This record gives sequence, structure tokens and C-alpha cells, in this order.
Amino acid sequence: MKDAFGAPQSLLVLGGTSDIGLATARRLIARRTRTVHLAGRLSPELDAAAEQLRALGAEVHVVGFDALDPGTHEEVLGKVFAEGDVDMVLLAFGVLGDQARDEREPLAAVHVAQVNYIGAISASLVCATALVRQGHGSLVVMSSVAGERARRANFVYGSSKAGLDAFAQGLGDAVYEDGVHVMVVRPGFVRTKMTAGLPEAPFATTPAAVAAAIESGLRRGAHTVWAPAPLRPLMSLLRHVPRAIFRQLTL
Repeated sequence: MKDAFGAPQSLLVLGGTSDIGLATARRLIARRTRTVHLAGRLSPELDAAAEQLRALGAEVHVVGFDALDPGTHEEVLGKVFAEGDVDMVLLAFGVLGDQARDEREPLAAVHVAQVNYIGAISASLVCATALVRQGHGSLVVMSSVAGERARRANFVYGSSKAGLDAFAQGLGDAVYEDGVHVMVVRPGFVRTKMTAGLPEAPFATTPAAVAAAIESGLRRGAHTVWAPAPLRPLMSLLRHVPRAIFRQLTL
């Protein structure tokens, strides 16, 4: 359960090596989170991430989890919830893909969709069902401003995030009466290992800043968080730009 200050005591990170996921875990550990489950493909990198969090004083468990294998999600994640209540689930896995390659190779585009959308839907439903069963908890879903409107430069990735965003909003409405909170996070360009080597976009931010926005959103009970906040009015404007003009923009 959350403590008297509203901080989650237990956290499950889906995408255990995610820069944003780990930044959020570090921030929450500093604010009384004591148990962390890092779920991801078993690797030295995942083990190293777990050790870093243990050094901060948390009890950390490594969970073998593969977004591309939905058939195992119920069993794998069910074992986590069987160990005790989980106050917060952070769905932080995803792939950026390569737009040029994804257009040339349909299977590469399918891979992006399978990870970002299909795998995320499966994991979200499994976790949401478990949260409903325990009667409380938050599911935080990492979406993206790229999902707000498909852009020529990354419409494969953007479309996968658009689907996930819409799904998460609907899921939030479905479990609201059951005491479960779903929060969608829409970051812009974040300086992470996933975006290394790419030219920065306006309003570029950091994993630590996104983690702070996540924590703030949780405390407010927000349903949607933009990181950074100025992206909200900007994307509202871009949604209404005529398509003939929008396709000419170098965004």
C-alpha cells in the first residue's frame, strides 16, 4: 500500500533496463519505495540495474520478461503479484525502430508494433487485472508525443504509440470504478540510450525530469502527464495544422 505521504511501497517496472524506468525507480526509492521488481530480458545489464537500486536501499527482484512473448505474460507477471501487493506498475519498454528500414522491410515495422503495442496491451491487461483483484494501485503507461499525430519522419513508431495511448485511456476508464488508477505519460524527445545519436528536438528532456513528472502526476492523481509540460499546448496546436501544411514540416 502507499504510505501516509502517498508514495508507493512496491514498484514493478516493465522494461527493467529503461532509462526512464530506472530514473523513476531511483526517485521513488528516495521517497520510501522499498520493493522493486525489474522485469525484462535476463541480461548482465538487467542484473547491473538491480544492483544499482539495491545500493540505494531497496529490495530488488529481477524478473525474466519478454514483451514479444505475450503467451508467458500471465504466468510471469502473476508470480510477481502472488508475492504481495504491487502499488505501482510502470510500463516503460518500447523500441524506436528505424523509419527508413521499417518502410523497406514490413517485418521490421511489425516488430515495432509487436513490442510497442501488442506486447504492451498484453502486459497492461495482465497487470490491470491483478491491480483490480488487489483493489488498489496505479498503472503508468509510457506513451509519447509521437502518438499525438503521425509524422512523416516516424509514423511507424508514432502509430504504435498512438494505439497504445488510446488503449491506455480506455483501460483507465474501464478500471476506474475498481480503485485502479491508469496514468498515460507523453514525453517528447528524451536523452536516453534509445535516442543516442539522433538530433535533438525542441523541448528535449532527461529521464530524471520525466521521472519527476511521473511522481508529480501520481501525487495529483493525473490521468495524463506531458513531459515537459509545454508540449501540451504545442501538440494541441499541431493537431489542428492542415495536413497539406503539416506534411511539409520538418518535425
